[in-house]
Amino acid sequence: MKVYTLEAVQKLPITVKEAWDFLSNPRNLSKITPEYMNFCITSDFLPEKIYPGLIITYTVCPFPNVPITWVTEITHVNEPYFFVDEQRFGPYRMWHHEHMIREIPNGVEMIDKIHYVLPFGPLGNIARELFVKKQLDGIFSYRQKVLDEMFGVYVKDKSNLKIKNGHHFANGSAHHLEMNGDY
Repeated sequence: MKVYTLEAVQKLPITVKEAWDFLSNPRNLSKITPEYMNFCITSDFLPEKIYPGLIITYTVCPFPNVPITWVTEITHVNEPYFFVDEQRFGPYRMWHHEHMIREIPNGVEMIDKIHYVLPFGPLGNIARELFVKKQLDGIFSYRQKVLDEMFGVYVKDKSNLKIKNGHHFANGSAHHLEMNGDY
């Protein structure tokens, strides 16, 4: 059994509170999931804030017209810096997702660290190489794009900023998304 790790890091020009308020509201998950995944929350009750023990159910289509039920539990919460969701039922044999937020100069750094195991042994490992890794990379790239559009692009040095519609933008600023590990 191979445990894979994916780590995505993104910096945003917002406060820890703003990041927490957005990320800890489970209703916002659909805003940062690509449309082609046909993500749909199916929980009867969905609070505005996560809490330990919260069960969230949803369907997602990793393949066109193939809906899969995914059940996650929020297992740990350290507001406003950290929470963990774990798959209870779904497409993975194991899914452990740590969401971390830390303050940095002029914003926050958000770190997503995921440990996962695919089902079907060696066939799952082949599926990972053929499409799962690419799909996970695409989901986190999409999230980066959407969050940059919502909150602006992070700039460490604010001396070269222009203001447009109340948001700060830097000339030539680059998106920052790192994906590390053996994913």
